[in-house]
Amino acid sequence: MKRIIAHLDMDAFFAAVEERDNPRIKGKPIVVGSDPMYGQGRGVVSTANYKAREYGIRSAVPISKAWQLSQMAKAQGKPEVVFLDVDFKKYEKASAEIMQIIQKYSPLIEQASIDEAYFDLTQLKTFSKAKKICQEIKKEIKNKQKLTASVGLGPNKLIAKIASDMQKPDGLTMVLPEEAEDFLEPLSIRKIPGIGPQTEKIFWKMGVRTVKELKAISFDIMTNTLGKWGMDLFSKIRGQDDSPLIEEREVKSVGEQETFPKDTLDFKIIFSHLNNLCADVFARFQENGFRKFKTVVITVRFSGFETKTKSHTLPSEARDLKTLKNETLKLMLPFLDRRQNPSQKLIRLIGVRVEKLS
Repeated sequence: MKRIIAHLDMDAFFAAVEERDNPRIKGKPIVVGSDPMYGQGRGVVSTANYKAREYGIRSAVPISKAWQLSQMAKAQGKPEVVFLDVDFKKYEKASAEIMQIIQKYSPLIEQASIDEAYFDLTQLKTFSKAKKICQEIKKEIKNKQKLTASVGLGPNKLIAKIASDMQKPDGLTMVLPEEAEDFLEPLSIRKIPGIGPQTEKIFWKMGVRTVKELKAISFDIMTNTLGKWGMDLFSKIRGQDDSPLIEEREVKSVGEQETFPKDTLDFKIIFSHLNNLCADVFARFQENGFRKFKTVVITVRFSGFETKTKSHTLPSEARDLKTLKNETLKLMLPFLDRRQNPSQKLIRLIGVRVEKLS
């Protein structure tokens, strides 16, 4: 039996939840992320709603750049952007309630992230019936959560995911199995999951911009250029994807990171933030039901954006915050002197992660 797979993607999720819960900012351009600090902020945008995107603000844009774009819009007489801090607990609650709605309609769900999920509707046997169910799910989310979602419907996860992005916001795009190849051909190669900036550059040098042009490259050239990923890509651009839905993903690590307000090598500042990160990571580690960890990892990003990681696997599993703090301190100290930082570069960001969990 041919599969019928849907991919649901919430529209500007974090910003939409904030707008729903705060009538004062309804209809305004909204950015959720770190504090812009009047253009001196150091983090990035987590989510920008569609009005903020009209100013050129997108996810992962530096928050300082988002602030500049907001001020440019303000100077043109447009509404100034509302900047808000991230509130994960609020978003996780909304996400859980949305997943409960989907569960009423599908026997198999893969939650891909806090704001997106794949679900299997093969049991309905026809795409027309599946489309009606997707409309029902969207309607129920809008009625109960006051939020909109975009849905893609296709013969596999690949097509469903790409389709969900075609008519945002509040869209529903259905691609039948016999339409899959034609659907992909006019798209930019970046629309194919897994093709990032570096892979795009490789194909641009070959004169390839669209999926149709990419299909003209032979299997041998594709695999010689990209190895095993080339084999997978050769199938994907022809609309083929047999990857299964995975109901529960195993959590393999728990981590947090923080960007400093100002680049620094001050031990007291770094030590204070390191302790706070350890406490946050340990709290999440326990909330996820874990009791022991064996590997500790730190991340250090210097002022020039050079990033290094260092890890240590303990001889036996640990279960306490004190051990986590001690191990991260041991890993961090060489970055504060010339052992791991011979040029004494200032540090921009640090991160803490625990792995090999049980």
